Amino acid sequence: MSARLQQFLTRLSERERRIMLLGAVVAVVLFILATILPLQRSVNAIQQRVERKRDDLSWLRSMAPQLAGLQSNTPPALHEPLVVLIDRSARDAGLHKSLVGTQPSGDGGLSVRLDQTPFDALVAWLSDLHERYGVQVESATISPAKDAGSVNASLVLHAG
Repeated sequence: MSARLQQFLTRLSERERRIMLLGAVVAVVLFILATILPLQRSVNAIQQRVERKRDDLSWLRSMAPQLAGLQSNTPPALHEPLVVLIDRSARDAGLHKSLVGTQPSGDGGLSVRLDQTPFDALVAWLSDLHERYGVQVESATISPAKDAGSVNASLVLHAG
């Protein structure tokens, strides 16, 4: 094939050979511009991305002890029956006078009735039960009581 190419080039005039050489150079330059440069840009972008990911990994490794400490924020298991916990925590929250009654509800739940309860105290008590003991409110019916800011509440609570 190179012999045929040499024969072809020798038959051309000096001017035609220069044009062919210039065309070949232009073709090589266009090839470089069309393929190699975009590939190089992609490689550079990927290298920068890998470097950012390495930095992120390094930061996460340095934060691992703190992140591991956050995992232990799950509420502890109840060491007493739910009815005992509700009665004790209601007394601690100052709601013992409002606690009218408790009754077991299906699935290990507890139906709780409170009358003339300060709304803010009720919400704080339920929040404390959830945060400290994992107690969930399955359902709640709350209606206004006679005194301003007080409510009557029927709750169904479950241990988390």
